[in-house]
Amino acid sequence: MTMFEELGISPATLKSLKKMGFEEATPIQSETIPRSLKNIDLIGQAQTGTGKTAAFGIPLIDKIDKEKNQIQGIIIAPTRELAVQVSEELYKIGSGKRLGVLAIYGGQDINRQIRALKKGPHIIVGTPGRLLDHINRKTIRLDTVHTVILDEADEMLNMGFIEDIENILAKIPEERQTLLFSATMPGPIQKIAERFMKSPEIIRVKAREMTVPLIEQYYVEVQEKNKFDVLTRLLDIQSPELAIVFGRTKRRVDELAEALNLRGYTAEGIHGDLTQAKRMSVLRKFKEGSIDVLVATDVAARGLDISGVTHVYNFDIPQDPESYVHRIGRTGRAGKQGMALTFVTQREKSYLSVVERTTKRKMERMNAPTLDQALEGQQRAVLDKIVQTIESNNLQFYRQAAEELLRDHDAVTVVASVLKMLTKEPDNTPVKLTEEKPLPQRRDKKPQDRRRSQDYNRNKNYKPRTATKRTGGKPSRTPR
Repeated sequence: MTMFEELGISPATLKSLKKMGFEEATPIQSETIPRSLKNIDLIGQAQTGTGKTAAFGIPLIDKIDKEKNQIQGIIIAPTRELAVQVSEELYKIGSGKRLGVLAIYGGQDINRQIRALKKGPHIIVGTPGRLLDHINRKTIRLDTVHTVILDEADEMLNMGFIEDIENILAKIPEERQTLLFSATMPGPIQKIAERFMKSPEIIRVKAREMTVPLIEQYYVEVQEKNKFDVLTRLLDIQSPELAIVFGRTKRRVDELAEALNLRGYTAEGIHGDLTQAKRMSVLRKFKEGSIDVLVATDVAARGLDISGVTHVYNFDIPQDPESYVHRIGRTGRAGKQGMALTFVTQREKSYLSVVERTTKRKMERMNAPTLDQALEGQQRAVLDKIVQTIESNNLQFYRQAAEELLRDHDAVTVVASVLKMLTKEPDNTPVKLTEEKPLPQRRDKKPQDRRRSQDYNRNKNYKPRTATKRTGGKPSRTPR
């Protein structure tokens, strides 16, 4: 067991890690951080789920000169979802130094990105096509970059981004540190390492496997527009003692929490934009049981010490298995049974197999519940409470009133009336959630046959994809 204090990390970064709840380093972190701090080129052969974002992010942040409002580090990621996720985590790790971290990806207004770039972020996390677009426009200057990181290099190969990556690396100063992370090492990735890296050291780490076998794992195939009704029906049927609902974006979390409260549940959201005081207040109320549903983003929930969670609902399936492991690890603790349910759209089903390979556990299919089943679930919950009250045998004060009722009405009618009065009938109050785009489809074609699936059109002349409206919380922030 290696503690972060043993790895030569600066006090400011250690303070940020402590605030995030990180204490013990994972194997790839304990292997990577000390070497990276020495500016050695590294190849990390590691599956998602090993903690590699912090492994490359911690030393990068420690090497950034805060006083220079220049781009000093670039992380290249295959998808916009991963770029946002990495930028969120780096922002938190760098909060002690107040560093600027900016996510750059296709589908977001490029003029907005250009304005953010003018503020002088220290670190850029971007998808290859949009990064190359900014480099060609000269809105990103690379002469001050001292560290470049390729995250999930094999996935970028699969998506047809290798040529873009080579073009980007060729434009970054040769006097730099290069880190490459990849679950596998196919030929084209090895060639990139040979061409663009200086005597790289190789770190191989196995993926962290599930350590919570008591978790029942299910998935529900559901259309985006029906997700919320399915969630509320599941809450009615399963009556969780404490539940966490995970959403992909901060906007999603805010909207879900508000919608749940409209439907009569006690819920609050937690994400990266909350102040530390508000965050602690929400967690305290959740632990005390005064709210029974916590809605959270991945980054906000990492490192949280929460016991007693019985159910985790993945309202949006995570882009990578590491996030899934973190999410469902909130339940099934201290030898207790836990349940994790993941909502998937038809287009996202391929991500289930990736999660299953990492966790070495098969998820069972669960059919979306009906309104009648939700009502039955609420009735069962009321019946359980009535039985518990009977067993407590503290009813003397109520017997006279009960006898009067039974003189005028038959017993079945009285009990049915009590059940109806106490049962929370399914609430159909209209709610409006902003639709989230599904994750990009995974493809199983040969790498050379694949085409861009995100923000780059392969034509003779490069043309960035027309910007589309990107909803959701801001993926990154640059302090002014």
